[in-house]
Amino acid sequence: MTDEHAEPVLSIYRQGITEGNATFETDVPSWPAFRAARLGDHSFVAEADGRVLGWIAASPVSSRTAYRGVVEHSVYVDNEARGRGVGALLLRRLFVSTEAAGIWTIQSALFPENAASLALHRSLGFRVVGTRERIARQHGRWRDTVLVERRSTHVV
Repeated sequence: MTDEHAEPVLSIYRQGITEGNATFETDVPSWPAFRAARLGDHSFVAEADGRVLGWIAASPVSSRTAYRGVVEHSVYVDNEARGRGVGALLLRRLFVSTEAAGIWTIQSALFPENAASLALHRSLGFRVVGTRERIARQHGRWRDTVLVERRSTHVV
């Protein structure tokens, strides 16, 4: 993911915000703010024919040394590219980069209504840790999230 991808990445992010089952965010951040919150070595786009089909990015979960090997990720696929394996491709790419960097846990908080994302994550080895009930409000309504994680089989 580079600065050249800013417009399509933020456009795909906007789709997720608009749909309401991908993030608690309500506004698309500026590109500098978006990039600052994510780890550059673990941020990727999937492209076909010069078009960005989706993106994935990881962020640290904590600045504490003990959690240096734990990241949280987000994966978004353009509406028109869904169901074509783009999300799985992006997650597999993230597995390669994080394991090479010594990261032992990748986690994410998913809305329980996002059945496609839950199924994708389960199919690639994520396990459900639990449900965080009424963890935050979205548009004045309390929402739950399902915490999923994948432990590296290579980083011990």
